[in-house]
Amino acid sequence: MRRAAMTALLSHWRRAKLQFFALVSGLALATALWSGVQAINAEARASYDAAAASVGEAQFDQLVPRAGDTVGQDVFLALRLSGWQVSPVLEGRIGTPAGAVRILGLEPLTAPGALAPVGMTDGSGLQDFLTPGVFFASAEVANRLAGAVEQRVVIDTDIAPGLAITDIGIAQRALDQPDRISRLIVARDQPMGLPPIDTIAPDLVRQTARDAGAGRLTDSFHLNLTAFGLLSFAVGIFIVHGAIGLAFEQRRSLVRTLRALGVPLRTLVGLMIAELVVLALVAGGIGIGLGYLVAALLLPNVAATLQGLYGASVPGALQLRAEWVLSGLAIALAGSGIAAFAALWKIARMPLLAAARPRAWSVATGQAAWRLAALSAVLLVTAGGIAIWGQGLILGFALLACLLIGAALFLPLLLHGAARTGSALSRSALWQWFWADTRQQVPGLSLALMALLLATAANVGVSTMVSSFRLTFVEFLDQRLAPELYVETEADRSAELEAFLQSRARETLPLLSIETDIAGVPSELYGVRVGPTYREDWRLLDGGAQAWDRVADGSAAVVSEQFARRAGLWLGDPVPIAPGQSPVIAGIVADYGNPLGQIVLSEPLFETLFPGEVPTRFGIRTSTPETLRQALIDEFGLPPGAITDQTRIKAFSLDVFERTFAVTGALNVLTLAVAAFAILMSLLTLAALRVPQLAPAWALGVTRTALGQLELLRAVALALVTVLLAIPLGLVLAWVLLSFVNVEAFGWKLPLFFFPAQYALLAGFALGAAALAALWPARRLARMPPSELLKVFANDR
Repeated sequence: MRRAAMTALLSHWRRAKLQFFALVSGLALATALWSGVQAINAEARASYDAAAASVGEAQFDQLVPRAGDTVGQDVFLALRLSGWQVSPVLEGRIGTPAGAVRILGLEPLTAPGALAPVGMTDGSGLQDFLTPGVFFASAEVANRLAGAVEQRVVIDTDIAPGLAITDIGIAQRALDQPDRISRLIVARDQPMGLPPIDTIAPDLVRQTARDAGAGRLTDSFHLNLTAFGLLSFAVGIFIVHGAIGLAFEQRRSLVRTLRALGVPLRTLVGLMIAELVVLALVAGGIGIGLGYLVAALLLPNVAATLQGLYGASVPGALQLRAEWVLSGLAIALAGSGIAAFAALWKIARMPLLAAARPRAWSVATGQAAWRLAALSAVLLVTAGGIAIWGQGLILGFALLACLLIGAALFLPLLLHGAARTGSALSRSALWQWFWADTRQQVPGLSLALMALLLATAANVGVSTMVSSFRLTFVEFLDQRLAPELYVETEADRSAELEAFLQSRARETLPLLSIETDIAGVPSELYGVRVGPTYREDWRLLDGGAQAWDRVADGSAAVVSEQFARRAGLWLGDPVPIAPGQSPVIAGIVADYGNPLGQIVLSEPLFETLFPGEVPTRFGIRTSTPETLRQALIDEFGLPPGAITDQTRIKAFSLDVFERTFAVTGALNVLTLAVAAFAILMSLLTLAALRVPQLAPAWALGVTRTALGQLELLRAVALALVTVLLAIPLGLVLAWVLLSFVNVEAFGWKLPLFFFPAQYALLAGFALGAAALAALWPARRLARMPPSELLKVFANDR
């Protein structure tokens, strides 16, 4: 009995091939976008885990230089002689024809036991590691290092991408850093009675075992990608919901017949669920394959973003990982279940002898639209409450969900209202019929139009966010990169360089800095020479006109927005820099992309607090940068690599920015394409049901061509109403992203700018997508044989 019942149920798909295609393709597309994003996230997180597992240094406290990138090796010897259990690390990059490689030099004899650089594989023992020297790296990095280093390279699959590990002595020679170290690893267990570190190594500062901030940022980045993938999945599920709903409606008579023949209701519902599971697994498998292709195309840009913006290494190649494959199958099953729940519930509650009148799927009363509007109001009020009182990143995404779903549920009522308005304004019988027929089609097209609403709103919101961020970021770079040249030198030549620049530069800007914890926030503390550049080019997000005067006299500080928000401080609050030194906050500046807080003091106050520090980095204001650059090389003897011009830094920063948002741009396009596909599938599946409604109009003299044109016009008109709602929804979405989610995820708030030309272009794209989707069904109607239309009247009496 079960086999016969299942055969009868499956026979529907043989007759309704278009519905089958809509169901499978819709679910496959939805799963593809979700799986693609999850594949990217899984690859990135696997790289983070590999980096932590291959070295493991993040689990230990570290001693890092207060200023500069390295310190002398004698500091390590002094600490070891005083009893401190520390181990040196040297880090740097060497260039190869295939790209730069990060080199990490360790000292295995003093490294803590849990700090395992690599397993001594391939016959390489400790003696090989220490004397002739070997590098341990992944296969990709080993290929890059071939010919670039003299030592043998051993392939180890546990090494993080882009990294090669070797003995610190070998690293010092490879990086041309003799007797220099980057930092010291502090073992957890230390002897008692040790002297304070700052008395032995005053040039070092201790950092507790923690992620330096990149983890928080990369988590936010991946959470944003996941949210976008979920939005794309929701758009695709609208297609599935429509196809499943129509299939169940058309099989009502079959269900009644099977139940009358003795098939138990529980068995019938179970068979339908089994059928749905098989279809979901098939569509999910196709979607995972498509998702792999999407991820492979987007991963290089994501890798460049994470490396350039957060310093996290991610390989450019994609691996098939069980976690995202299973995630794709699970969400395909979950999405199918959500889409089919209402239909299964109706089947379960249908009386045995219910009339076999398969009501047209596209026919519904306005009462349903009002019920959806009431639910929409609840969600929008909830969104308002979260916006006013909510805090936290999860609530930020809950706000977005309530906002988007609430607007989507309000759409059917808006479309009904637009159709009624059109009917009231019409004078001819043809146009009154057109608007009445349009109102009748709204329930059947509402799901596809909801998908178009979400896709267009996401496009408007994300494009507004990206464009606003770009304008702000360019302005930020113009402020921060005001000096025409940036120069780095050794500490012992700092005074000599400043004297050399005295008569050659318009303004010399030495930069003193240390990393420390202030008010519980990992921060960079800067000492600057307040002058025209800071007064004129550094625009404050908040603060008075006298802010820099107060910084110059040592009574105040300027802090970054991230520091102010994380520390819970604002204008007028004291900042505990050191015992007895708590300058008040006089101004707040933007510092986009920096995971650390930033506090800017005057140069004299900084030198008072840290008398041993000397500047090794300088910004130089000059009207002849090329001439001064050449003089620094020829006369002062600086290597060319120690001089960086403003244009190169700005170009690099903008390139990182463009790569960052190339991913969201691609997902925007894919989401809009899925929405257009939803409209196409809805119109095609409704085409057969439309014939009885169009035949009377044709019989009254409306030509098939005119009917086809009216069908096309109807689709464009409904899409236009949808787009008119999507634009303000997208702007609200952009505001939430810039003013709520951004603050919770990254610690800064961005201004909102409006771009009418972009919105007009996006509206044109959305209307064009709807028109293209409606063109095929309209063309089929215009070419429909008259005999098909006449069949409608065959059974009339």
